[in-house]
Amino acid sequence: MNDDLHHLAESLHLDAADCEYLRLQFGHACAQRVRHFLEDSAVVQCLAGLDGFLQGTVGRDQLDSLAADAARLANHHQGSNSIDGCGHAAVSATYAVANALAGKAMRAAEYAAYAAVYGQGGYGAVADPASFLPEYAWQVGTLSALAHHGP
Repeated sequence: MNDDLHHLAESLHLDAADCEYLRLQFGHACAQRVRHFLEDSAVVQCLAGLDGFLQGTVGRDQLDSLAADAARLANHHQGSNSIDGCGHAAVSATYAVANALAGKAMRAAEYAAYAAVYGQGGYGAVADPASFLPEYAWQVGTLSALAHHGP
């Protein structure tokens, strides 16, 4: 768990209704960071839809539809039989996208961190808390920058 990120999110009142755009921005940033692990083009399209919403070219109804699609795709991901954990990076990245679209930024950040660590070092890295530190630092810096610079 990224304690520094949780403290920052609490101080920003990230779960408040008026912080939805910030939640979507941060979730999007986290999912974009692990986009290269996505295996399903439909999930990539969902992430592109979130980008469109943030840019003002995709409406709320379409965002809600994409969020439902992303959740379905994540819940039906085939997983991985890979022994190196890289396939698990794809699963985690897919869940990061689904949570980002649902406005669950903190969950998106958690899944994105797992995807990044799985992708870099497989199972062994996930067992080592220090493996998460660079990703955690990036997340804190990114949320802070987004919160202080606005849309």
